[in-house]
Amino acid sequence: MTRNKLRLAIVGAGPAGIYAADILLKSERNFDVSIDLFDHLPAPYGLVRYGVAPDHPRIKGIITALREVLDRGDIRIFGNVRFGEDITLADLKKHYNAVIFATGAVKDADLHIPGVDLEGSYGAADFVSWYDGHPDYPREWPLDAQSVGVIGNGNVALDAARMLAKHAEDLLPTEIPANVYEGLSRSPVTDVHVFGRRGPTSVKFTPLELRELGELRDVDMIVYDEDFDYDDAARAAVAGNKQVFVIDKVLQQWRKRETGQASRRLHLHFFAKPLEVVDDGTGRVGALRYERTAPDGEGGVVGTGEIREIPIQALYRAVGYFGSPLPGIPFDKKFGVIPNHEGQVLINDKETGQSRQMYGVYATGWIKRGPVGLIGHTKSDAMETIKHLINDLGNWWRPEAPSEESVIEMLESRGIQWTDLDGWHRLDEYEQALGAAEERTRIKVVPRDEMVGISRGEA
Repeated sequence: MTRNKLRLAIVGAGPAGIYAADILLKSERNFDVSIDLFDHLPAPYGLVRYGVAPDHPRIKGIITALREVLDRGDIRIFGNVRFGEDITLADLKKHYNAVIFATGAVKDADLHIPGVDLEGSYGAADFVSWYDGHPDYPREWPLDAQSVGVIGNGNVALDAARMLAKHAEDLLPTEIPANVYEGLSRSPVTDVHVFGRRGPTSVKFTPLELRELGELRDVDMIVYDEDFDYDDAARAAVAGNKQVFVIDKVLQQWRKRETGQASRRLHLHFFAKPLEVVDDGTGRVGALRYERTAPDGEGGVVGTGEIREIPIQALYRAVGYFGSPLPGIPFDKKFGVIPNHEGQVLINDKETGQSRQMYGVYATGWIKRGPVGLIGHTKSDAMETIKHLINDLGNWWRPEAPSEESVIEMLESRGIQWTDLDGWHRLDEYEQALGAAEERTRIKVVPRDEMVGISRGEA
């Protein structure tokens, strides 16, 4: 094998993986590049397709940029291929010089309070996957609560709250799957309560997300005057940070709104530290018990000892995402990431007790740095990883079967029903045609076997 060509595998065809491929192809280097993207889903784009609410077309516009990268034709895609089941690390070493893992973080982070496992308590990430039509989640979702709680003050919490409070018919112009519309249209919800441990000037959501809440039809925004008795630190945050200033302005406007006419209400509870999910006596969620907090004068909060309780029949935990381990790859169980130094994967040497580089293996995106930052932040993240990949040329793997054809032969020999870029185009056109029939942009196909069949031209 010569060293003038890099055969690279990237596991994960979301923004992180696609950005990494694009950056490598455009980088200064003295070798040729051949890149294969693998994803366990039949369609590309990862979190943009399956982690962004359907009524966020502006954010989904990122797909346009990602599509342009893939449609150049210099990156192959193998969808519906599961790492650890269909292909292994040993397979990648046989066919490639290196691999970048860009598998993201799709599980809910844990919330350690009593009662969190009661019936009616859900992870917001699971709810997002359901309403985004993820093929690996059930078609049905239990929406039988009149009063619902959402714990968290980030964008995912607001997405979940908005989807719960919004009238289903107002989602019809979006690409919402048919089963999701039907489920939401039957929801009896009247009140959605969002709980955050800190005050209004310490939230993690963006002004755009907050504004969208206030635009919901027939939904009153309820905020509480007691949460706006700002201390010096909060006032300084409003005066010194443009984003905080805009968020405060929106909330202050809501304080002046007349309420009481809408059929649904969305409540924002700040300075509310969750203590316990209360059992209704039948093993189901009956209420959320929380402690009222107060500013500590330094931008944080302290407990006041005042305990409150709000009746709810369902609870959604939106306290963050968490990465999942990959077979044969080191994993940090505390932080939910692959241990790494600027994208170079690290493995613990049992003899010395020290970490050393796992040659040929790299990481980028949320599985590298944790679930923080917006989608656009993955570009700079990928640049760092690619820099090391290029500089590590002397430590690349030396595959015994590096030809592009050998990978296809391997998948065919195992009977794997993979999907490719042409297949994604077929599925994309099919979904758009479904939408056009109902004067919508798109209607997602949800079942995995149907996605695969359409992509492979078999359905």
